[in-house]
Amino acid sequence: MKESGRKQGAVSPCAACKLLRRRCAQDCVFAPYFPADEPHKFASVHKVFGASNVNKMLQELPEHQRSDAVSSMVYEANARVRDPVYGCVGAISSLQQQIDALQTQLALVQAEVVQMRMNQFTFSTSNQATDSPENASHTSGLAASPQTKSFFSNMVESLWSY
Repeated sequence: MKESGRKQGAVSPCAACKLLRRRCAQDCVFAPYFPADEPHKFASVHKVFGASNVNKMLQELPEHQRSDAVSSMVYEANARVRDPVYGCVGAISSLQQQIDALQTQLALVQAEVVQMRMNQFTFSTSNQATDSPENASHTSGLAASPQTKSFFSNMVESLWSY
């Protein structure tokens, strides 16, 4: 067992036992996860879940999963203290809305890039067509040229690569 909540020689109660005003036993289930120097962690978890429920949850889990469970409980408890109605779901929802807005912005910017590339490509092919006399009569075949096909295939690949 970790001795993170205890001092050398003397037994210092963990944050949970200190808050609950009880003697911290050597096999205290809270001691490895709620050290005495971090009382705010247990205080918020206790406020939201209750000491008895936290104790039951920790005892039902294998030891290798308890640390992750405590981290999750601390995160959820802190989120519940900030937002009593939605908790961490409110934070997730807010982040999802931000992702949606950013994806919309990205799609608009990608469309602008396509438009700019199309304009640039059209401008460069029209300059080539007017510069050489033999190409002047073939401007109507621009859409079927290999240059045009490769341009559009490159555009499609670049759009789907994000």
